[in-house]
Amino acid sequence: MARPDRLFRLLQAMRVMPAPITAARLAGEMEVSLRSLYRDIDSLRAAGARIEGERGYGYRLIEDYALPPQTFDRAEIEAIALGLAEVRHMGDPALAKAAASVLAKVAATLPDGRDQQLFHAISQVYRPDGRYPLAIDIDRIRQACWGEQALHIRYADKGDAVTERVILPLAIVYTDRALTLLAWCCLREAFRMFRLERISDLQGTGDSFRPRRAALLRDYLAELRGREARVCRD
Repeated sequence: MARPDRLFRLLQAMRVMPAPITAARLAGEMEVSLRSLYRDIDSLRAAGARIEGERGYGYRLIEDYALPPQTFDRAEIEAIALGLAEVRHMGDPALAKAAASVLAKVAATLPDGRDQQLFHAISQVYRPDGRYPLAIDIDRIRQACWGEQALHIRYADKGDAVTERVILPLAIVYTDRALTLLAWCCLREAFRMFRLERISDLQGTGDSFRPRRAALLRDYLAELRGREARVCRD
């Protein structure tokens, strides 16, 4: 791994891991020797990062040179904390990890004292179970959307009739009741919505539809708006 990439990873580890963090824990996380870790800590300090602590006691990232200072009022901090908490409780492991990472990055940019308002916000989310329990790996769908890769799925409709089809995944829609995948269905040759809990099998085809995703999604959203407008007129 290139040293700049390793230093970036080290910064991110110090943002996320509970402080104080021992050198041994950091070295294990980075998969480097203690000697290399001490050199990397010195390099980050020389670049402007405020890192408290020393060898044998543990380290704490006080000020992050890689992120510009941010100022949020109390309501904005509550909104950030609430939104990230909601994401963490969705039942999506990849997004939960990303939300925790975002929280750590935002906290690192706040002036002294404001970070505690973020971690101890008044607004809280309580969901003993994930909001969207799914049997499939939603991160694979997300990756397919980003990578503009076609998927082969097995899907059960409302009447439990099962079909297999190839789709071009466009976007995941989060609603109060379900997760829905907006896609172009190659079987029906039309835009379709697929409830994620009804997908029982998911495989990549290796076929790319780049760079069509943005245009397809724009057309689908226009079609949906047209349907809504017709319903309102009726």
